[in-house]
Amino acid sequence: MNSALSLVAVERIYRTEAGSLPVLRGVDLALRPGEIVALVAPSGTGKSTLLHLAGLLERPDAGQVLIDGRDAGAMSDRDRTATRRDRIGFVYQSHNLQGDFTALENIALPQMIAGKSQADANIRAKALLTSFGLAARLDHLPGKLSGGEQQRVAIARALANGPSLLLADEPTGNLDVATADAVFDELLLTVRTHGVAALIATHNPALAARMDRTVTLRDGRLVDWG
Repeated sequence: MNSALSLVAVERIYRTEAGSLPVLRGVDLALRPGEIVALVAPSGTGKSTLLHLAGLLERPDAGQVLIDGRDAGAMSDRDRTATRRDRIGFVYQSHNLQGDFTALENIALPQMIAGKSQADANIRAKALLTSFGLAARLDHLPGKLSGGEQQRVAIARALANGPSLLLADEPTGNLDVATADAVFDELLLTVRTHGVAALIATHNPALAARMDRTVTLRDGRLVDWG
């Protein structure tokens, strides 16, 4: 079985006026379907860079990024875009929902961009939102939802196209403890039920302890805490 995500000797160097700044120095990581891994590291160590590389939002300076066994470096720009759309879901700390669209529309839109009819997209959007306890909020705009509800919508949106890989950057960072626990419960259930591989950046040690393993970045390299 191919890993949903494989990083092989990945390097990333930023060029600044002061010179080259190596951020990642030969990172290796493999995520299996259904596995959820915590990425815990101090700010400024390259967590967001790693997530952006895994999500095909940036290109590495060296090494390989493989999604479902396919080398992203060998893909055309069109294939990379299609892979991001169809195989990768991304959840941000600040949910980034479209404020002028209802919860249902926020979930339906990425499906329609992928070619699904509006009717079919609405059916799946309703099912996803219902599974996250939002059946009564389908027609609400984001501004009328609580922080926890907005983040549930954001997670549902990330899952809309049935990705094999879910990436999340501090998805519960803006939530109170009780709400963060509830949102994470739903995220964990979804990953297990649908066999999605997930890499979750978090500063919350209690949440990290509930994942399959924890990795950290140290001097530009990934270290597995087990």
